[in-house]
Amino acid sequence: MDFGVVLQTDPPASRVVDLARQAETHGFSHVWTFDSHLLWQEPFVIYSQILAATRKVVVGPMVTNPATRDWTVIASHFATLNEMFGNRTVCGIGRGDSAVRTLNGRPSNLATLRDAVHVIRELGSSRAVELNERTVRFPWSVGSALEVWVAAYGPRALELTGQVGDGFILQLADPDIARWMVRAVRDSAEAAGRDPDDVTICLAAPGYVGDGSSPSARAHMREQCRWFGGMVGNHVAEIVRRYGTDSAIPQALTDYVREREGYDYNQHGRAGNTHAAFVPDEIVERFCLLGSPHEHVEKLRELEALGCDQFALYLQHDNKEETLRQYGERVIPAMAHPVVATA
Repeated sequence: MDFGVVLQTDPPASRVVDLARQAETHGFSHVWTFDSHLLWQEPFVIYSQILAATRKVVVGPMVTNPATRDWTVIASHFATLNEMFGNRTVCGIGRGDSAVRTLNGRPSNLATLRDAVHVIRELGSSRAVELNERTVRFPWSVGSALEVWVAAYGPRALELTGQVGDGFILQLADPDIARWMVRAVRDSAEAAGRDPDDVTICLAAPGYVGDGSSPSARAHMREQCRWFGGMVGNHVAEIVRRYGTDSAIPQALTDYVREREGYDYNQHGRAGNTHAAFVPDEIVERFCLLGSPHEHVEKLRELEALGCDQFALYLQHDNKEETLRQYGERVIPAMAHPVVATA
């Protein structure tokens, strides 16, 4: 299993770059960021600095969208970074949430998302594409390679992901829900004539390493990560509006949003926000990874058995450096397949 870290691009940007450098030192292979240009600083500018300060990590947004950026500009960003730093980028994309809604816009429909995935991947991989009744390409781009991973929750979005995504981003770490969603993506890939194993599975959720046996410490961890249930609930509420509560979507995902009253994007992805009180402790525990390194490893092994290729660790809490250190020294080594010098 690979490990990524998900950062917000809060100022100063040098702090984001430093956390990315620490992540690479501790064995993380990917550095992701939020992409919401009103709420945080511009990620593509910061990617250039992260790549310059590191040796191997792959960078990308978790996630961008087809609505707030021109697709050819997105592809140009990636192709330029790849030329500068040697194909160390990946494009995470979804229909659009905070970047769109803060502008009073609407998420893109799935047909638009499908087209955007194709255009961004082709141009970002130094290939020509048909767009607006013209054949276009970057004449300066040679040898760029870009994968596009699709973030999804609802049935139709999961189906689309299996049909066109190089990867699937699922923003929660509940094994029961993940099992259903991973199966839906793989079934869709197989129905589309693809090898289901060609779709990289990335699960992303907050991880907080601390004293899992202390009730007060455990409660603090939950409060630091409760925002995530609110963020996921923002997507789930839309799914419930569209499909109702009697669809094939697991009830464990849909039940908890019944008490949801609203969402304040000014506090999006932040610990201690005021709109996540409806998220019960059980959901925080199920959706996130909390507790001792041993507890993290146990849950990660369960997720790996479901087909998770990468776990992306959200670090929006007050224990960033220590969590990175514990992952580097205890969690990631425990998840590695043993290699012996002699046998």
